[in-house]
Order: sequence, then C-alpha cells, then structure tokens
Amino acid sequence: METKLYNPFLDFKFDNSICFLTGKALQSGDEQIQVFPTWMMRAFDLEEKPFKMLDESFSTYKKLQLPCSIEVANAIEALDRRVEYAVEQGYEAVEALEQEVLFQWIAKILYGVVFNEIQAGIRQAVMTGEEMNFSQALVQKFRNLHAMLQSLILPMEFEHKNPFTIEVFHVDNADDTFLYRDEINTLIFSLRMKNFGLIATLQDNGTNAVYHEEALTLSKGQKLHPIQFEEIGAKYFYTAYLFNRLPAYTYMEVGDQIFVEPMALNDWTMKPIFDNWQAKTYGQVLENFWEPWGYTLFEIIKDPENPMSFLKDEQGQFRQNIELPR
Repeated sequence: METKLYNPFLDFKFDNSICFLTGKALQSGDEQIQVFPTWMMRAFDLEEKPFKMLDESFSTYKKLQLPCSIEVANAIEALDRRVEYAVEQGYEAVEALEQEVLFQWIAKILYGVVFNEIQAGIRQAVMTGEEMNFSQALVQKFRNLHAMLQSLILPMEFEHKNPFTIEVFHVDNADDTFLYRDEINTLIFSLRMKNFGLIATLQDNGTNAVYHEEALTLSKGQKLHPIQFEEIGAKYFYTAYLFNRLPAYTYMEVGDQIFVEPMALNDWTMKPIFDNWQAKTYGQVLENFWEPWGYTLFEIIKDPENPMSFLKDEQGQFRQNIELPR
C-alpha cells in the first residue's frame, strides 16, 4: 500500500533538487525558503550573525535554507504570518495559539537545522571519502519529526495525547532580547524574545511536563525574571538528556486522514523513564544557562541537596522581586 507520508530517510536524499517535505522534484535550485522566518531575522538583525553547527563550524542564520515547493512554501508562509501576528501582540496571543500550530512552527525550524546539519555531514563525508556515520536512533527521531511536520500539508490527527509539549511563559525580557537554543539529539527547543519564552519538547509524549510539575505550578500566572525562565530551561534541557526512551509512533491512514498514536513508553526493563538526576551535571547545565549573570558551578551546588534557585525561595514559594539585570 502506497503511503501519503514522504520519508527522506529511506534513500537518505537531502539535496536541493527535491522539496524537503514532500520529495517532489523542484524546477530549480532557487526554490528555497529560510529555516528561520525572515520577519524574525529582520526584527533581531540575525541574517549575518553566526550559527554554530555540530562540527564546530559556523554558518549564518541567513544561509540556513530548505529546498521547498511552492505548495509547501505557501503553507509555511501562512503559518509564519499567524505566528508573527501573535508575537507582535505578545505573550497572551502566543500562549493562545494551538499547540499544533506552535509545534509546526517550531518543528519546521528544528527540522530545518537538522536538514542543514545532514547536508553538511554528507559534504564532509564526500570530501574525506568516508561513509557518513548516522545513529539509527537519531534516524528514528528525525523520521518521526519529519512525518509529524507533514501535518502542515496533510490532514493529521494526534490520537490520545500529543507527542510534543510546548510551554509558553510570560517573561520580563529586555526589548532587544533574542535567545535561541536547541539540542537536536534530544529534540528540545527554547526561544526567549519580546515578553515571552517558549520551551518545546518534541518527542517525549508530555513526560517532561509531568517531571517538572513543581516548576510549572510555581511559574503559572507569574511574570518571570529572565533568570527564572533560564532556570526552567536548564531543568528541561537536562531532563531531555536523562530521558532514556526512544519513542515510537504508529501512523494509520484512513481515507484522507492520518492518525498518529504514540506507543507506550514502558518497556520490559521496567526501569524509570528518566535516568537519575545528578546535582553536579544539572549545575553545569544551569551554569551555562546563567552565564549572563555570572554564577559559577561552585555557587550553584554549594549545597548539592538544594542547588541554587531563583525560581523558589526557602519556603518553596515562587520568588518575587529579583534584583538582577534582565
């Protein structure tokens, strides 16, 4: 049975002659779109700013592009306009966007980065004459991300629960703030700009939100200082690393509709879904996220049982009135 879903990982074809999302042949190599939305790059003067690749080389935001058919480009343009309008309105409008809309917007950026990393890896392999070494676990993750992104152009329904979770926070950012982070191996993404911050876990079936229930409860309805948002971000990025499952999904095509259902994360080993939390490793992640404020690992884990926190006070309540630069 022929499937509607396109899978570029079957023949590992990632050149600019076919559309990245549909696999359809393009008329020319000029049919490309930006990975990062043009409006975002212009708003924060990102076009020529360096973007660090996995091999430690640097590209620029503007050079990250995707080969794209007119049909897909139009769908992405409509999505971008919707998100751009919400961003202009601010936190409440962004928070009101449907999870699926935010997922599609984030997934297009994150998969765009993945696509450019794969192209760079292929070029490097050709230059060295060696075969490209690519983990099958990563292939499965990227294949699922790509399949779910096709919800942009195909009728798709996520059954029972979303494979992704996107949290939107109200943040007291400086006007010129733009801070993007991703970790493509664990499919986690964060973005801080305007008066909000986003944290997205794209293939954990919502488990990180359960793990971080305390932080989410503390921050609910609050306007966060940037250092508080970065603390939550550090928690999420660390537990994305601790997450020890490889999620699998079934794709069932019924008529024109595609139903996506996550398979259970429990396995025969019966071990917890997350590996053990290590205070020192978490402290190293937090030190990186708190770099603008200069806190060191020694300060952060001086009491390993109670690492330094700006999110909650000694009584475990949300910490108000932080006297630090934004």
